[in-house]
Amino acid sequence: MQNARPIKLAETHGSTQDTSKANAFVHVLADTSDKLSGVCSILERKFTVAGERLDAEAKLPHTPLAVVVRADLRIVENIAALKKRAARIAKTAKRIFIVEQTSHVCISQAYALGATLVLPGTIDRTKLMAALMDQTETGSSASEQAAQPNDAAEAGATAIAAMFASLMLGQAIDVDGTREAGRKIANRISEHGLSKWLTTVRRHHEGTYQHCLLVTGVAIDFGLSLGVRKTDLERLYTAAMFHDIGKAKIPLAVLDKPGRLDAEERVLIETHPVTGYEFLRDHDGVSPEILDAVRHHHEYLDGSGYPDGLCAENISDIVRILTIADIFSALIEHRPYRPTLPREEAYNILCGMNGKLEKPLVASFKAVALTR
Repeated sequence: MQNARPIKLAETHGSTQDTSKANAFVHVLADTSDKLSGVCSILERKFTVAGERLDAEAKLPHTPLAVVVRADLRIVENIAALKKRAARIAKTAKRIFIVEQTSHVCISQAYALGATLVLPGTIDRTKLMAALMDQTETGSSASEQAAQPNDAAEAGATAIAAMFASLMLGQAIDVDGTREAGRKIANRISEHGLSKWLTTVRRHHEGTYQHCLLVTGVAIDFGLSLGVRKTDLERLYTAAMFHDIGKAKIPLAVLDKPGRLDAEERVLIETHPVTGYEFLRDHDGVSPEILDAVRHHHEYLDGSGYPDGLCAENISDIVRILTIADIFSALIEHRPYRPTLPREEAYNILCGMNGKLEKPLVASFKAVALTR
């Protein structure tokens, strides 16, 4: 690729390529020549690469292994250009958006445009290649995977992104749509188990979105293991989907800080349960039980939690279950400042939280944490 000009399909297919790349065609879209050149230079050693700028005529004649988008999603013209290509992009199983402006709005916009994975921050060669290699190792073609029903993780991430965007913009959220995404996750876990869910989410999502999806999956599996009724399971996964919506008001620089929070940042983080509660209570279709769970999922039985310092008799069953799922998920998820804890070690930490969590529930959670 000379002088950062876009690679055209004819040039890509006419160039000399390693035969191992033949079935590994990646299409790159970017809003500037420099960005296009940067992504293509990373990928072209391993994949057959075609690329185009967003301000050029849309060309996506074949269904590629993946589409990689690198663009500023604060710019209306870029969003419009991607929407023009939406139908073709949607046919591709893997849709990776590199969003260098690490804000809730840009990440939410990427998911709204059809992203299956958002990589926030400066382009990371290792993460990008890992995401693409994961696709090539699945054993099925992009077209075969695209023909499958929408993945539960994709539906969940899109719903969470939409919730965050709605709170930031002061718009009503789609309560029924969020509940439906939770139902898809419940069906996925019922059919394939928790371990596959954890692997999928940790591989394809980052930060707060990853956490929300992990909590939802863990809470669902915990509910299934306890044999809760269908209506109670729905309340549980809806509460899990909503539980951290208040974090939409907290800057990503604080949420994803690669190190310990200072006192001021900790105070800011601890505002999210009340923020989420106050936003959701004005919505029809959000039950009092779910509102209670959103506000109180950081309360402990000994009264040491926040925001209201509730004690045992004032903490509902759904909150007790959600709190265990929330803590466990935080311990096993990827964090930039520490390695992911093994599930056994995470469970041992729960067992050591004497007086804070309900012991019989923690004991019942062992199968979820270690074997299910």
